[in-house]
Amino acid sequence: QVQLVESGGGLVQPGGFLRLSCAASGFSLDYYAIGWFRQAPGKEREGVSCITSTNDYSYYADSVKGRFTISRDNAKNTVYLQMNSLKPEDTAVYYCATGVLGYYCSEFGPESRDFGSWGQGTQVTVSS
Repeated sequence: QVQLVESGGGLVQPGGFLRLSCAASGFSLDYYAIGWFRQAPGKEREGVSCITSTNDYSYYADSVKGRFTISRDNAKNTVYLQMNSLKPEDTAVYYCATGVLGYYCSEFGPESRDFGSWGQGTQVTVSS
């Protein structure tokens, strides 16, 4: 069964950190660009970060640049999103997704339409 599973979300105080994981089962992530998206209540889904299949380029939205780091461990078939200096406005459900064949993570950032398989999401709440 082809599946992406996010984990690592939770409740954290402002200034805190979390590391989200996106684990794939039933297929290899090696050949896919991976994106992280988030959706806050009442807001549209936002592309937060993406990384190329070859791990030679990563993109960050301006809202998270300098605070979030995307990485991948192909041996573990997992992609991570390290989130530091969290702010209340980072509160959202976070999703990982695989880019469709031919998609290349670039300076234009991830768009939902370019991603095929999605995880179920993990809730991140930043609050004191």
